[in-house]
Formats: sequence, structure tokens, C-alpha cells
Amino acid sequence: MAYGAGLRAAEVISLKISDIDSKRMVIRVEQGKGRKDRYVMLSPHLLELLRAWWKAARPRGWLFPGRDRVQPMTTRQLNRACHAAAQRAEIDKRVSLHTLRHSFATHLLEQNVDIRVIQVLLGHAKLDTTALYTRVATKTIQQVMSPLEHIARKVERAEPPA
Repeated sequence: MAYGAGLRAAEVISLKISDIDSKRMVIRVEQGKGRKDRYVMLSPHLLELLRAWWKAARPRGWLFPGRDRVQPMTTRQLNRACHAAAQRAEIDKRVSLHTLRHSFATHLLEQNVDIRVIQVLLGHAKLDTTALYTRVATKTIQQVMSPLEHIARKVERAEPPA
């Protein structure tokens, strides 16, 4: 979720199943930083991953429930899972949830997505915050492809036929 949709750790753990809108292919982020609601893109590949997660875990209410299933996962639990995944993947560099969010924005910039679109997706109040990533050319939000989708398509093309 942090890489596939550019979400902050607190936004990931606050997601409810009802926030995933597969008809419109968007995710509703309620009360993000600055107590603002926004919509972010839901890539087809991320939707597949979420459906697999739902089938395996059968969460109710919270998309990522904590130990007490009535409460959401904590940011600490999420960060531990992120570090464990990086370790299993044998990534030697320091990795955090924010690294994934930062990579999301950087990869969108590399795809020449307009910085104002990235600002909206990241939920930044000021363009200056988003501008730290660099300057980009103009595109519309409907043309944005999640970096996760971009990678998934590359992997699909690289796999030999069965």
C-alpha cells in the first residue's frame, strides 16, 4: 500500500475494507495527515494483491487488523513487517515504509507524471513539499500508472510462457 498507492504508515493502518473502491479503482484515505480526506489510485495489480490478502486473512472492518482484531494494526507492527520483508528479500540498504512512499513518488516522476498530480496523490498541502522530489512534465491524474503496476507488467513480460 505504501509503494502501490504512496500511502503513509498511519494511512495504511487506518484503511478499512470499505475504503477500497474497485469499481472506480480508487482508495479513500480518511483523515490523512492534516485531517484531510483524499482519493488515491488503485492499480489493478494492487487490487489483485488486496484480494489475495482478503481471501487469506478474511479481515472485517480494518483492512489490516492488529492482534486484537477489533483494532487496526499499529505503525510499529507495520514497520516490523516492512523490516522483516526487506530482510527476507536480502535488501542490505535501510528500508522503511517511508522509503516505499518516497520510491512511489520518485518513480512517478521518472514516468513524467505532473508534480501537481503527485502532490494530490501524496496528500501534500504545499507543492514545495512535493517539489523536493524534483520537477516533471504535465500529465493528468487519469493517466497515472502506479509504479507497482509498471513493475508487475515488466515481470509478466519477462516470464517465459508456460
